[in-house]
Amino acid sequence: MSPRAALARIRLNPHSRAVQRDLRDAADMHRTLMRLVPDHLGDSPRQAAGLLYRLDETDTTSTLLVQATTLDPARLPDGYGHSDVKDLTPMFNALKKGLAVRYRIVVNPAKTERLPLDQKGQRGKRIPLTGPEADQWWTRRATEAGLELRTLLPTPVAAAQPRAKGTPPMRHHLVRYDGTATVTDPDALTDAVLTGIGRAKSYGAGLLSLGPAGTV
Repeated sequence: MSPRAALARIRLNPHSRAVQRDLRDAADMHRTLMRLVPDHLGDSPRQAAGLLYRLDETDTTSTLLVQATTLDPARLPDGYGHSDVKDLTPMFNALKKGLAVRYRIVVNPAKTERLPLDQKGQRGKRIPLTGPEADQWWTRRATEAGLELRTLLPTPVAAAQPRAKGTPPMRHHLVRYDGTATVTDPDALTDAVLTGIGRAKSYGAGLLSLGPAGTV
């Protein structure tokens, strides 16, 4: 049985106050997008819904890609943007070993700080990775996800900052990768598309987009 997932492409209305608010604050964006999935999903609703998203921006447009098991764009705020929804089943069915694909993903490359022995049992802080270290992180995670990378092009992303009243803004270091790859494990790749890759999934990271080689 093929996995279930839908992808909404939302061309944002730059004049919408709700859009302007969400582009300033990633926590508000997350709350808005959670309106698209069913209610009462338990203690981990984003994970239960399989909700992932990415903001793709050009000089003239901002487009949200939102993926989940089920999506209802009619629940977006009025005037938020124009939406198209497609079923991802045909894409999953097309994934075969040896298939050449193009990919796009925004990720949060990071490692955990190593602590001295006298702090054994404690967790070190997360350290953002940049440059070649970030590229190596993505290459390793792509391999685990069933992709053999052929090319990769990193682009730093100015991430929206989740804010809470009375606290300083928290930043997530995000990098977008575009490139080509070959499918090595269709099952692992399907799982990676459904569940996302890496951390900061509530803030626009982890959504892996795939297309035939030669397309964007």
